Order: sequence, then C-alpha cells, then structure tokens
Amino acid sequence: MGYKQSIIRGAIFILAAELVLTMNGVIIRLASDGLPNEMIVFFRNAFGLLTLMPIFVREGTAIIHTQKLHLHLVRGFCGVTAMYSLFFVLSNLELANAMLLKSTIPIFIPLVAFTWLKERISVMARLAIAIGFCGVFLILEPGTDFDWIMLVGLFSSAVASVSMVTIRKLSATEPAVRTVLYFAIIASLISVIPLTWAWKTPTSGEWLLLIGVGISSTIVQLLTTRGYASAPASQVGIFSYSSVIFGALIGWLFWKELWDINSFIGAIFITAAGFLSVRNRDKTVSVND
Repeated sequence: MGYKQSIIRGAIFILAAELVLTMNGVIIRLASDGLPNEMIVFFRNAFGLLTLMPIFVREGTAIIHTQKLHLHLVRGFCGVTAMYSLFFVLSNLELANAMLLKSTIPIFIPLVAFTWLKERISVMARLAIAIGFCGVFLILEPGTDFDWIMLVGLFSSAVASVSMVTIRKLSATEPAVRTVLYFAIIASLISVIPLTWAWKTPTSGEWLLLIGVGISSTIVQLLTTRGYASAPASQVGIFSYSSVIFGALIGWLFWKELWDINSFIGAIFITAAGFLSVRNRDKTVSVND
C-alpha cells in the first residue's frame, strides 16, 4: 500500500510540475511579445541564481571548489544554448508542438552517451530511438512547407541531452547542489552578455512576467525533484509527457491552436519512445548498482 501511495504521490508531483512548465511556456510567450528572447533567458537564470544564494551563504566558498570545472562549463554552455533555443521555440511555435519537441530529449540521450561515454545502446533503447524519430518524421512532415522553427526545437533537445549526459558524468564526483549552483552562475554570466545589445527597459507588466518566468521555473525544478524522489522514474516518468496534453489544451483555449493528424500520431510515437527510454535507463541503473 505504501509503495502504491508513493507512486501516486510521485505522479501528482510530476503532473503538477508539467502543468507549471506549460504555464511557464505561456508566460514566456506573453513576455516575448514585448521583450527580446535574450532578456527572458537572462532573468530566468538570474532569478534561479537568486533562489540559490541562501545555500551559497550557508555553505561558503567551499561549495564551489571543484576539479571538474571543464565539465561544469560544458554543462553551463549547453544548458544555456538549449534554453535560448527552447524559449525561441515557445515564443514562435504552437504550444503543444513546442512541448512535444521538448519531450524528444530522452531519444537523444542514448546517442550522446554512446558517442561520448561509449555506453552500449541496448535493444530497447534502439527501439525507442527508432520509434521516436518516426514520431519526429511525422511532425516535421518532410516534403511539405514545414516550419523550420521545429528544427530549432530539435536542436534544443539535442543540446539539452548533452547537458544531461554531462550531469550524469559530474554526478560521479560532484554533489548535486554544486552542479546546480555552477549552472546557475555560468548561465547567468553567459546570458548577461547579450544584454549589452538587447536590453529594453520592461514595463511594470513585463517585470511581472519576468518574475513569473523565474518563479515558475524554480517551482518546476522543486516539483520534479519531489516527484522522482517519491517513486522510480520507470513508474512515474510517463507522466512527464502530460505537458504535451496541457500544451494542446492551453494552446487551443488561448490561441485556438489545433493539431493536425500527423502531430497527433507523432505525439503517440514520441511518448512511447520516451516511456521505453525511461524504463530502459531505470533497468540499466539497477543492473549497474
């Protein structure tokens, strides 16, 4: 009974995280109507760093002592690049498709891990990759006048997968709080540079939207952490695809966006691929442990 309750609790946290993530996408889209993408990315990172300052104050400079600075730099650069790309996609593509493209990250992770870490790609992972790219093929609709912004979405997921594999490599020696703190610092430093040419003084309403992006991003991280701490990823990981459903509903309610049949079938393929990837990763961890 306790195990079932933990799965239910984990599922609720993941569903809540994906709902807030979708609303975060709505806020980003609204903010982008009057503000450049560079500013939205910076303030998302700046607010994230601000929320971590109490940890830095409590732990002192010892928390940033590391022998893996090069990996933190890779993680930070890839993470910020993925963020710029994703925010651009959220601002310019249908909300459901933006969320769907974000959900292709698990398809890329085994490919990156194989290329970089020489990890073997299991039969299940190969099947997941094949199914996932069939879904991507349907969404992109090659041979038609497809939206090139979708390619930016795929690029965002590919770069994000490099960031996640870097986290896996860092986790062997680095505490999670140090990895999170380094990302916040590096991301804030990188994203402050474009402000020299992209700054625009926000209105009071735009300030509220920027604060909303920072707060909602932090809430997503907290809820996701609680969700995967409550139950195994193989049991609750499938609920992370609820953002696609939330995106479709909210996109229809606010902007009258409608999916075509290819996007609908592609969503089924990508969700199935993600589910197989999560189960495969969970089993791999169990065997390695």
